[in-house]
Amino acid sequence: MIVKVLFPAVLVAGLCSSLAVPPAWAGQSAPPAQTDADRLYASREDLPSAERAATIWEGRLAGDPRDFEAAWKVSRVRYWLGGHVAENERRGQYEQGIVVARQASAMEPDRPEGHFWMAANMGALAESFGLRAGLRYRGPIRDELEVVLGLDPAFQQGSADRALGRWYFKVPRFFGGNDNRAIEHLERALTYNPDSTATLFFLAEALIEMGRVEEARARLGQVVAAPLDPEWAPEDREFKAKAQELFETLQP
Repeated sequence: MIVKVLFPAVLVAGLCSSLAVPPAWAGQSAPPAQTDADRLYASREDLPSAERAATIWEGRLAGDPRDFEAAWKVSRVRYWLGGHVAENERRGQYEQGIVVARQASAMEPDRPEGHFWMAANMGALAESFGLRAGLRYRGPIRDELEVVLGLDPAFQQGSADRALGRWYFKVPRFFGGNDNRAIEHLERALTYNPDSTATLFFLAEALIEMGRVEEARARLGQVVAAPLDPEWAPEDREFKAKAQELFETLQP
């Protein structure tokens, strides 16, 4: 049985793919700093590479506070770092991620990126740092994800549905959680990417909670067998390892 906690670690970066506004230099050679930052982020399993990417995007944002792409990419990389740095450094990473995501959503309220990464960082902070953080962010997490769902349901492989499914699963019923709604959102997310390791893993956990163990085993098998997404291979590898471990704990 999976024990519920008050709030979700809403997502991992692997739930999504970049959909930034095409920059002014689209069709031309990318500026070196931009190319370097994206390349460094692609190598994010090496944490110093991820930090250097953040530094480049933060430099862009400092030079132009209206740089929407730089803002949401800083939030994205801070989310990744928050999940992988030493425990005493995590809060600062997530808090920075929230700040810049809020900037991004203020710049472009009709774009999903800022709203999504704000919810992701809030969710991770809420789960990692106790009841007070959970109470503070429970409503805003869901609100931001509902905004994303309203703007673009297909955004980043159905990330809003995936995250809302996780929200409804992890939040206790007294605070709005609902296992049936969790399953509904997660299954809808799979319509955008049936091989999503994150969605399949989250769905397996929800099925276990509902006593549907054989279905959960099948979903975990799908996680293990899913091809690596070149853009999200680091996250896929993590979910595959977790799926294998969970699968082995379930009796046939």
